Amino acid sequence: MSPVSAIIEAEAPLDDEGTIRSGKLAGLSINRAIWVLAWPVLIQQVMAACVGLVDKMVAGSLPDGVATPALDGIGIGAYVGWFIGIALMGVGVGAQAIIARAMGAGDPAQAQVVAGRGLALGLAWGSIVGVVLWFAVVPLAELCELHGRSAEFCIQYTRINAVAMPFLSVMSIGSMILHGAGETTKPSIISAWVNVVNVVLSILLSGVEMRLGSMRLPNLLGIDATEWGVSGIAIGTVIGYAVGAWMTWRVLRRGVKDLRLERHDVRLDRTTTWRIARVGIPNFFEGVTLWAVNLFVMAFIGMISVAEGLDGVPRQGLVGAHMIAVQWEAFSFLPGFAMGTAAGALAGQFLGAGSASKARAAIWRCNVVGMAIMGGFGIAFMTLGEPLTRIISEDPVHVREVPSLLFICGLIQVFFAMAMVIRNGIRGAGDTTWVLAITFVSCYGLRLPLAWLLGVKLGKGLTGIWIGLCAELAVRGLLFLARFLHGGWARAKV
Repeated sequence: MSPVSAIIEAEAPLDDEGTIRSGKLAGLSINRAIWVLAWPVLIQQVMAACVGLVDKMVAGSLPDGVATPALDGIGIGAYVGWFIGIALMGVGVGAQAIIARAMGAGDPAQAQVVAGRGLALGLAWGSIVGVVLWFAVVPLAELCELHGRSAEFCIQYTRINAVAMPFLSVMSIGSMILHGAGETTKPSIISAWVNVVNVVLSILLSGVEMRLGSMRLPNLLGIDATEWGVSGIAIGTVIGYAVGAWMTWRVLRRGVKDLRLERHDVRLDRTTTWRIARVGIPNFFEGVTLWAVNLFVMAFIGMISVAEGLDGVPRQGLVGAHMIAVQWEAFSFLPGFAMGTAAGALAGQFLGAGSASKARAAIWRCNVVGMAIMGGFGIAFMTLGEPLTRIISEDPVHVREVPSLLFICGLIQVFFAMAMVIRNGIRGAGDTTWVLAITFVSCYGLRLPLAWLLGVKLGKGLTGIWIGLCAELAVRGLLFLARFLHGGWARAKV
């Protein structure tokens, strides 16, 4: 028996009441359902994270004088990508929660209608967000103190990705629809193909000569990496999303167990749209809260970059160091995200089946596993900071700064797991208003003030900012634990 299975099995078995009545999870025990849901989501999220990692690795391989501003530009572009994900997740969470309740209650017809309306709403909303980002990226680059080539690369990368919004809408929301129905394997396979396409095309279209140990991959297309490197990286990503959208659409049209999308369902109607939005809007604003806070953090880094630049430290390097640490941190929370997705789907389906006790047990078991795995990542971050940094960049500023940031991050991984798994669990149950309230109070009452005080005011630099960020994450995890223990989430209406 694996360590993860041992942790799950350690929980006492529950009664047979509240059995899920339709979909892939119908009739499964909690332990089996967690396993069926979680491991494909983990693979899917690893693949998604690899898209961002590959983009940064390719950017780091661009010629001297281009690599550092490219990493800074793509780093800010990654925050824009995060906003895109937030915008789409607001719709996806609403659809997923309703579909999960319907599948648990044995009403796949309702799930089918919600799937079609959710996809139509996501396409409309995603297109609006794409247009907004096209114009908003210029002031965004100014806010983050990007200048010269860094700003130019940020604008290129963001605008090309904004064009991909219809593709990303279908892929992202379609994936969450499938998660609500209990199907996670097919989205993970789609993510793997998206990653393959992105890796191959981003390398080819950027014109870089990638190094793999002693091997060097030549510039087969003869593209000028100095002029087209960042654009080529972004175009490779967009084509990958297009492939993912096509594959997701095919899966939804062919159908999974007890759920098949019909063309005539892909439209908007007032009743279902409002039902999805009622659950999804608080989730959207929670995401915007996190996104806006981190934009302020980027502005703080811009402030300390200016101050440290007076002492001879390259200004551009600190933004890149922050983004490299964030990229590795993203890998650490993938298990937490996988277990949180499983917790949310199961909570929704068990509540639909009429068993709050099983919903509660599912969330807690997922949380225990998430804490164990992410705690292991924390140990790795505290001991392997420099080797992890050098995988992405050999820049002296990055090698100096990133290991200490990863050490700080490693210390709070267990609390980070609670902040992810329990949050996603009660969010999947439809308790999105309380999720928004906890996130807002924690971020604006603690995260921003601490980051500014330690990093800017007291002059602790990037390390001080990360101490503030990680301290707030620990507190947020405890707040979500308190909400879970309170139990009000189980009475949320969807």
